[in-house]
Amino acid sequence: MDLLLVILIDGLIYGAWLFIVSVGLTLVFGVLGILNLAHGSLYAIGAYAAASAVGLYFTLGGDVFPLGSYAAMILAALLVAVVVAPILERGLLRHFYHRDEVLGVLVTYGVFLILEDVIKLIWGVEPLFVFEPYDLLGTIEAGPLFYVAYDFLVIAAAVVTGILVWYFLNGTNRGKVVLAVIHDREMSQTMGVNVDRVFMLAFGAGVFLAALGGALTAPMISVSPGIGVNVIIVAFAVIIIGGLGSIEGAALGAVMVGIARAASVHLVPELELFIIYFVMAIVLVFRPEGLFVKTQTRKI
Repeated sequence: MDLLLVILIDGLIYGAWLFIVSVGLTLVFGVLGILNLAHGSLYAIGAYAAASAVGLYFTLGGDVFPLGSYAAMILAALLVAVVVAPILERGLLRHFYHRDEVLGVLVTYGVFLILEDVIKLIWGVEPLFVFEPYDLLGTIEAGPLFYVAYDFLVIAAAVVTGILVWYFLNGTNRGKVVLAVIHDREMSQTMGVNVDRVFMLAFGAGVFLAALGGALTAPMISVSPGIGVNVIIVAFAVIIIGGLGSIEGAALGAVMVGIARAASVHLVPELELFIIYFVMAIVLVFRPEGLFVKTQTRKI
């Protein structure tokens, strides 16, 4: 029972992190129809921005109220979205809407390569360490092990993120407009919806969620060049399992991958590198379009 509890907790922690990283990617695809390979670099920029913001916060006297470092991390992610999203969406991606999806993949892959060098140009190649937020909340005992409380903060952040995204899409007028654009872009435009504004809003939200994932990860790792590469691979696996464009699918896919990986680490460590792709393969055998298939509009 203790082992099952440990696998469940480890899986939820990893799955929560995966969901925060993946939900922005699936949101952008659902609205814009573009598989954004630059998502991994946006995650990395968020991690670097958060590390810099937290370091600056404590340099300016943040020791008086250390919990404020969490606000600094969120604001850093928001700043990344405000600065980067308009440049990429208005300056580049808007020219590739309504075109072949493969072209969008190639373009965003080029953006990914550029942003990786931009990161090195701004922050250099030396790793950054920002440990203060990770240690602030102490530890929590769970079964035979002690966990850093910050890990459970990541789970809480994933739950809040999922609820807010779901509520925005299903419980607000603006969200319903976004859903209308997702289901039928041409009809929405005919009805007077400013589709360009919806695209900008959706892409900005996707950039913010990617940067937020990086910001929350920064205290847990050594922030160094290349951290976005593995992230984008795993994030793609999650949204493929859940179904491209599905928020619910991203949540379920993240939990499945998280628990499968945790079980592999504790039971068969040799399979850790393969288990994610094994789960993806099994799902695609029975559900080629993922667990949650978006309704397709058929024009007559």
